[in-house]
Amino acid sequence: MTDDQETSDSEDTTASGSSTLPPPLRPQNERLQCHKSSVCSRSYFVVVMVFFHVYIINVIALLFYVHYISGQEDASPSRDAPSSDHNHRQQQQQQHQQHQQSTESRRPPSKAEFLRDVSLTRIEGIRVGHVQSVSLVPGKVHEMRTLSLKPLLFEIPGFLSDDECRVVMQLAQLKGLMESQLMVQDGQEELAKELNLSPEEIFNLLDINQDGQLQLHEILTHSRVRDGIWLTPENLREIYAGLKADKDGNGLLSLEEFRLLSNDAFQRFLLQRGVKRSQLVRNSRHTWLYQGKGAHQVLQDIKTRVTRLTRLPATLVDLSEPLQVVRYEEGGHYHAHHDSGPVYPETACTHTRLAANTSTPFETSCRYITVLFYLNSVEGGGETAFPVADNRTYDEVSLIQNDVDLLDTRRNCDKSNLRVKPTKGTAVFWYNYLSDGKGWVGEQDEYALHGGCVVTHGTKWVANKWINIDPDYQRQARYQHLVSRQPEEEEDDEGLTLNSDIQSSNIHQDL
Repeated sequence: MTDDQETSDSEDTTASGSSTLPPPLRPQNERLQCHKSSVCSRSYFVVVMVFFHVYIINVIALLFYVHYISGQEDASPSRDAPSSDHNHRQQQQQQHQQHQQSTESRRPPSKAEFLRDVSLTRIEGIRVGHVQSVSLVPGKVHEMRTLSLKPLLFEIPGFLSDDECRVVMQLAQLKGLMESQLMVQDGQEELAKELNLSPEEIFNLLDINQDGQLQLHEILTHSRVRDGIWLTPENLREIYAGLKADKDGNGLLSLEEFRLLSNDAFQRFLLQRGVKRSQLVRNSRHTWLYQGKGAHQVLQDIKTRVTRLTRLPATLVDLSEPLQVVRYEEGGHYHAHHDSGPVYPETACTHTRLAANTSTPFETSCRYITVLFYLNSVEGGGETAFPVADNRTYDEVSLIQNDVDLLDTRRNCDKSNLRVKPTKGTAVFWYNYLSDGKGWVGEQDEYALHGGCVVTHGTKWVANKWINIDPDYQRQARYQHLVSRQPEEEEDDEGLTLNSDIQSSNIHQDL
């Protein structure tokens, strides 16, 4: 009999009640045999599933916990955050404060900040004869004509009204005009001693073509710049003869012959002989009219108009030289020259020399733009000449050849490439420097050489407005930094408003 049969018989007997005998006992060492569908199999499955669900629930709970903790740290750092995170944040704050302090120490004031972000506008000439319209005053359009591309030169008829021309001339007469140039300048010998230059060094400076001999034009250029006297080749030969400088009579000075001359030999000879006004580099009278706060309204209007014409920041125009008014009598002239000189590392601009923090005997007027106004129409002569305008090349040596001096506006004005006739109310302006290609001032434009032809009949009145910009950006920024601080130190109620003309009244330079 099988076990299944025994179990079935037992259940039948119990259900019918026909038998009450207990089932037979099993030996103690006999194991209970379970079927696959029995309670043992189900219990094992339940236990496994319970453990699996508990594991899944723990993982999910752990993920929620990590997410919750991370959210709290991002929203607001816990007070129990590690000390390393706190130190890191302190270091970041200190670095930020140090960066701000260093930036503020290097940052120029508000008046110079615009220079870091804006380029100097330079008007395009397009081509000679090109006409473009410009709006300079409300309700009126002016025509601006390109006169040359080298230098970049423009003419604006009717820039000033007749009344404005009259007011400017009257204000200049009221203030009084002074001689534009002294007869002979002194102090050149002291400058040579200060520089401690030997005769050989001076000789090499004058010897432009480095051929070991000083030609007439090399001596003439030196004498004109140094003494302010316009010598002709004929004058120079007379001086050679009077000083017995040219021993061999070939018209050239060797180094041995040059050593025999003192630094002021020419100057002494000219003083003994006497110098006529026609022999000066310039023969005119001038004065300066300030255009700052409190100036005549016409002068302020002209400055505003110049700002719109040049399209430069008003700050640069405000901090530039005052308006110069010049009168040429009959016979007056101004030989060809540059309004601004080249700037080298050892050269300082006149208007920024106080901020350069260096001492140098070499200074030049850094005039980025010249705006010239004709205050009257001249009866005869008086043109503004540009000897080498739009030349293919520029060669300083070729300016004086075969006794023809293109720089001489008394003799050879008609040989200039371009001449502008003075017409009342007309303005001309040009750039004295090229662009550096980065929105700032570059090298000197040598083609900007110009001069005033001799006035043959009547009187000539002109006014000059120069815009001073240092080719060295850092010096310009320091200068504006220095100037903009002064009103604060004086507790000016108007903040950084500055009468720039007062600041520049004693730093302008005649060229």
